[in-house]
Amino acid sequence: MHPAERRLADFVLNFPGELASYTASELAGLANVSNATVTRFMQKLGYASYDEARRHVRSERQTGAVLFMVGTGSGDPPSVLRAHAEQGVANLEKTFFSLSLEEIDAIAGAMLAARHVWIVGFRTGHSFATYLHWQTFQVIEHISVLPQAGQTLAEHIAGMTANDCVIVFGLRRGVRAIGDVVRQIVGTGARTLYITDETVPRQKEPTWHIHCQTPAPGPLFNHIAVLGLCHLLATRVIERAGAAGRKRLAAIETLHDALDEL
Repeated sequence: MHPAERRLADFVLNFPGELASYTASELAGLANVSNATVTRFMQKLGYASYDEARRHVRSERQTGAVLFMVGTGSGDPPSVLRAHAEQGVANLEKTFFSLSLEEIDAIAGAMLAARHVWIVGFRTGHSFATYLHWQTFQVIEHISVLPQAGQTLAEHIAGMTANDCVIVFGLRRGVRAIGDVVRQIVGTGARTLYITDETVPRQKEPTWHIHCQTPAPGPLFNHIAVLGLCHLLATRVIERAGAAGRKRLAAIETLHDALDEL
C-alpha cells in the first residue's frame, strides 16, 4: 500500500466500528489523508463507495459484533464509570416499567404447575438459563437447561407437551436457528416465555414475550436487566411455591447440614 493508505488502514483496523460515525472528509482528516485516498482505499476493499462501507459497518454494529462495537474509550475515569452505571440503571428501569407483576406471577405459576420446565439458551443466553435454573431448582424439581454439551434439541422438543413450560433466551448475538426453535417449541403446545433484547420484533406465537433493554456505552451489551428479570422471576417462583416448595427447601437445608456442604 501507499503510505497514506497504510495510515488509513491502521485507523480502520484499530476502530472499525467508528467508520459509521464519520463522513469521508472527517475520516480523511483523522487519518491525515486526502478524500481521494479514502475513495481508492474503499474501492480496493471491494466497496463501490465509502457510503456502502459505512452501511456495512452499521449493519455489523446492529448485530452486536464486538469488533465493530469497540471505540476509542475516551473520557476521564469518573465519567466512564458514571456512563456505565447510568446505562445499567436506565436499562433496568425501562425493562421493569414495561412489565406487570400479574404477568410475572402468571409465568411463575406456569412454571410451578408444569410437568417439566425447560430453559433454553445459546451463547450468552445459556449463562442466564443456567442462573435461572439454579435459583428455581430449589423449589422446582423437574427443570432442565438446554442444550447441554454435545446435545441437539430435537430429542427434547419431541418430548415437550402442553403440560410443560419453556423459557427461551434469544439475546444478541444468538444462533440463526432461534426463530425456528421457538416456533417448534410453541408448536408442542407448551406455555412459552421468550426473553429477548429490545431489537427483536414482538412475537405473537409465544405465550409471553419480554424485551430486556441491553444498550451499553462500550463494546459489550449491558445485561443487567436480563439478570434482574431472572432474579425477579426466581423470587416470585419461590414465594409462590407454597407448602410443597417450603417442604423441598427444608429438605435441602437438612441435607446441607447432614453433608456439611456449606
